[in-house]
Amino acid sequence: MTEQARVTEQGRVTEEAGMTEEIGRVSAAWLGLREPADAAARAPEFVERVRRHLAGTPRTVVHDLGSGTGSMGRWLAPRLPGPQHWVMYDRDADLLEHARAEMIHTGADGAPVTVETRQRDITRLNADDLTGAGLVTASALLDMLTAEEIERIVAVWAAAGCPTLLTISVIGRVTLTPSDPLDAEVAEAFNAHQRRTVGGRTLLGPDAVEATIEAFGRRGVEVLVRPSPWRLGADRADLTAEWFEGWLGAAAEQQPELTDRATTYAQRRLADAAAGRLGVVVEHLDLLANCE
Repeated sequence: MTEQARVTEQGRVTEEAGMTEEIGRVSAAWLGLREPADAAARAPEFVERVRRHLAGTPRTVVHDLGSGTGSMGRWLAPRLPGPQHWVMYDRDADLLEHARAEMIHTGADGAPVTVETRQRDITRLNADDLTGAGLVTASALLDMLTAEEIERIVAVWAAAGCPTLLTISVIGRVTLTPSDPLDAEVAEAFNAHQRRTVGGRTLLGPDAVEATIEAFGRRGVEVLVRPSPWRLGADRADLTAEWFEGWLGAAAEQQPELTDRATTYAQRRLADAAAGRLGVVVEHLDLLANCE
């Protein structure tokens, strides 16, 4: 399973549900496997900025987009002060039920945290949906959007007038240690796969972060950017292996001529991962917009 997608008998599956039926359905097992790595990677500085912004707010309504199993809520709600109400959006009813059941119930200061779920296609979000929002969040979402969808959804976020925290966005850079001559070719093919056209939608993949920053800028909204890399090694060998298999599989799907060489390459890399010898850095960026 890749950071972006994995193959099932139904087709490609997105990293975070909430897009189109053509792209498919994400597995709760994958989201659970990656949750600790996401938590370790997110930029703590942005949490402090959001905390200061929300200080003294009687009750914060947080809209979490493409929430999956609710990992963002479980990570962020205990770090924020005051009463919170989380509104979680996803297209997958099963994932939303998981998110509701596993949500924490108290914030940083012991104040209550409540949750509701909305089974929705977030690319059709409108300004009315975010009425009263105090914070908008999303994780591992931007790369699965098109340029038109970024433009539309950023307009909604900017109009909401509240902070928008977007975490764990891929930027197309991966480093494997020890290095292998095939690494760069696989990475290039994978990035091309992220930019593929699915169901008439051309995904932005690693270009989505820049597109998002530019869309906010056109609306006069400053965006802060911080790195949030996954650092995978022996302590996360299962995640490393799952990520690698999907990364390579997507690259070979995009560039079939890789397939023969990929077999021995995979054997070498997966043996290293099983032995705890393979290190992987998957670079992401976190964005924080509209937070004074």
